[in-house]
Amino acid sequence: MDLATIVGIVGALGIVTAAIFMGGSFGQFVDIPSILIVFGGGIMATLIRFQLADVGSAFGTGFKVALAGKGPSPRDLINEITHLGEIVRKSGPLGLENVDVSDPTLAKGVQYIADGYELDFIRESMERERDLQLTRLSEGKRVMKALGDSAPAFGMIGTLVGLVQMLANMDDPSAIGPSMAVALLTTLYGALISNVVCLPLVDKLDAKFEVEEINQTLIIDGVLQIRESKSPALIKEMLIAYLPEKIRASMQEAA
Repeated sequence: MDLATIVGIVGALGIVTAAIFMGGSFGQFVDIPSILIVFGGGIMATLIRFQLADVGSAFGTGFKVALAGKGPSPRDLINEITHLGEIVRKSGPLGLENVDVSDPTLAKGVQYIADGYELDFIRESMERERDLQLTRLSEGKRVMKALGDSAPAFGMIGTLVGLVQMLANMDDPSAIGPSMAVALLTTLYGALISNVVCLPLVDKLDAKFEVEEINQTLIIDGVLQIRESKSPALIKEMLIAYLPEKIRASMQEAA
């Protein structure tokens, strides 16, 4: 679980809620027409942009990845792949049968090696799975970005609706308050959805997309090197290129 994401969202909503209670009643900030305009309108506009089946899976993938905890670092993956290379050099591919592996993609590659699959099959299978995973992440980011863009727009639409209702009922003082509530609360709801949830998650998915792409490619290269029975030292030397310069230098010194 990514605590930074949870703490950020809950903290932002908590601060807004605390400010509401300090200034009045929470019920004043709950308005059903405003909720329908912003939430309903934002979701419907998102559905227009994408296929219905894609939206549900994209939301699921987006939230799952954004809220997931930090996976193994490239440095840890390199050390683990090097260790697996040592096992293969000593015991052969069958030595990988009962080895515990931290990453699911690496575990699948290790199983391919242990089962004796050809190099080309392993490469094609793992690259296809990597590309599909990155496509799902990209789609989740696009859907989240679409909702983040739609929410403030429907907040403005709700504001216009409320102003029209207010101006149309200027002779009835009892109708001015509810109309003004719609005008203002839709803008508030749209801003909260966009700036507290959707757009921060888009940035989180961007960062995780880059990390995932590097890790998956590193794993594929490492598995292929193990399959070709390269020496552990050579495997480590080749994979170190994926690391930033500073970490790369420290690993080379340690080696």
